[in-house]
Amino acid sequence: MTLDAQALDLIFLKARTANGFTSEPVPESLLRQVYDIARMGPTSMNTQPTRYVFLNSPESRARLLPALTPGNLDKTRDAPVTVIVATDTKFFEFMPQVWHREGAKENFESNPALSEATATRNGTLGGAYFIIAARALGLDCGPMSGVDLNKVNAEFFPDGRWRANFLINLGQGDDSKLFDRNPRLSFEQACQVL
Repeated sequence: MTLDAQALDLIFLKARTANGFTSEPVPESLLRQVYDIARMGPTSMNTQPTRYVFLNSPESRARLLPALTPGNLDKTRDAPVTVIVATDTKFFEFMPQVWHREGAKENFESNPALSEATATRNGTLGGAYFIIAARALGLDCGPMSGVDLNKVNAEFFPDGRWRANFLINLGQGDDSKLFDRNPRLSFEQACQVL
């Protein structure tokens, strides 16, 4: 099976990073659909450490604004939804539910370096899967890293279990606010075949 050209355009080739949004809301049912697709992406040992916090209201997004760089303020204020993509530092507590062999929970629990590396790598993958799933279901995405994650963690995750990784604004993009597409590296610049 392969995707057709239209699907590739929707997800990658013609998809753009949204820098502004229309006022059309994003229903919770659509957020659930995006999650149900994104959760199927592979993670090592099926760890699934990514967590998502959906800021659907102006009040919830206002709590986030003090952590943002100036260039991210307006687009976040105007976005129908902002997603805090976070990582569960104790993801291993779910290993008996999601992994088919015994001992995985104890393995991660007893090795903090392995647990942290696994959570960081696979938590970021989960955020990428979320972007792809959202685009596949017709949403525009504005991923952002211009944020003070320590402030986000203090505001939204004071117990320290979840840690913010990056943000995604979601909705129907306002094409008048798109930037020109920047060039991508060529295969020769970015790849080696050994």
